[in-house]
Amino acid sequence: MSAGRPPATAVAHTGLTVSDLDRALRFWRDGLGMREAICQEKRGGYLEAVVREPGAHVRMVHLEFPGGGSRIELFQYLAPEGGRIDGRPADVGFSHVCVVCPDVDGLVERLVAAGGSPLGPPADVDTGANAGGRCVYVRDPDGHVCELFSPPPGRAV
Repeated sequence: MSAGRPPATAVAHTGLTVSDLDRALRFWRDGLGMREAICQEKRGGYLEAVVREPGAHVRMVHLEFPGGGSRIELFQYLAPEGGRIDGRPADVGFSHVCVVCPDVDGLVERLVAAGGSPLGPPADVDTGANAGGRCVYVRDPDGHVCELFSPPPGRAV
C-alpha cells in the first residue's frame, strides 16, 4: 500500500442472498425504483473459491439508483441449497440497508405492496444528529431489512 493512500475508497455494493430473485426484484428494483446495472448467472470458478461453497451456482443482479452510486447485489443460489437466518435488530450479525427517500410513509406503502413488511410504523427521529428526520425498518420477502430514511429538513445526506 502506498503512503498517503487510504486502504479502501468506497462501498461498491451490498450483497443479499435471496430465495427467489424475481420476487426480490419486485421489492428492491420495482418498489424502490432502482434499475438493473448487471444481470448474470455464474457457476464454479472464482465464485466457488470466494464463497467457499462447492458447486456454487447463482443468478445475480446488481441494482442501482439513477445517477449510480453504491449498488445492491441480489444473489439467488441455484446450488447448493441454503438455509435461513432470521435475526432481530439486537442480534450480533444483523444488518440493514439504508436508503434515503423524501416520503417515508408513501414508500413504506409501496414496499408493502411489493411484498415487504414494516417492523413497526414510521417514526420521527427525536434525538441525535438526525433529529427532525423520519425512518422505518421494512423487511423484504426474505427477511432482509431496508431502512427508509428521510433526513431533517434542510439537511443533505
